[in-house]
Amino acid sequence: MFNPLLTTSSMSFCKDCIQGVRHEGEPSGTLETIAGVACYVAIPNVDYAKDKVILLLPDAFGIELINAQLLADDFAKNGFKVVAIDYFNGDGLPADRVLNDKSFDFRGWLATHGAEVTRPPLDKVIAALKEEGVTKFGATGYCFGGRYIFDLAFDNIIQCAVVSHPSLLILPEDLETYFSKSTAPLLINSCEHDKLFPAEAQAKADEILGNGKFAPGYRREYFPGCTHGFAVRGDLNDPLVKAGKEGSFLASVKFFLEYL
Repeated sequence: MFNPLLTTSSMSFCKDCIQGVRHEGEPSGTLETIAGVACYVAIPNVDYAKDKVILLLPDAFGIELINAQLLADDFAKNGFKVVAIDYFNGDGLPADRVLNDKSFDFRGWLATHGAEVTRPPLDKVIAALKEEGVTKFGATGYCFGGRYIFDLAFDNIIQCAVVSHPSLLILPEDLETYFSKSTAPLLINSCEHDKLFPAEAQAKADEILGNGKFAPGYRREYFPGCTHGFAVRGDLNDPLVKAGKEGSFLASVKFFLEYL
């Protein structure tokens, strides 16, 4: 029998939420303030559709972790303007202190970053981008960001949705709500070892949304040998994790090219 996952702070995270590897590279985007909210903006170096934007909703480390910035840059290299949003109001997890620190009180941090704190920055940025002429939003969310991909899709604010190892979901209710409320095609990048979106949840997603049942479009990718966090903080020295990180990114780009 499928057991729902709870969104309470005591049940909505795992050790892999605050572990992983800092990636190497030189970010090419810029830090900007949009509607009073800090954002990392990456723009293609070729002509691109000015009425489309991909919102990148990072994990708990926020936009300051170089991994998120490099992901935004890579999406921009594929022809999309990308806006990564600091919905933690400058209070994302400090990577220098937290990454790989199993003793960090993530539960306490999570308790002070509920929807009343983290959702308003998203709405402000989206409203500002609409005023600038953006009419179509794709969105990609990692871990914590996966929750808001679902919420934005429920409200039909976004037109294309991608989640990688999402957390904070209530399952299977959120999958059922997605089916009944959203019109945004959905890609789920899942993996072998994920307490927050385990095999049972993956199978339930396929049951509810797969086989053509969800008319707008549904796809789920699966990456063996990977753990929660692989798409943004995976150890690229591990061949399976490297394949998962690169594979999930490629799947996301193809999905946006097809549906956005």
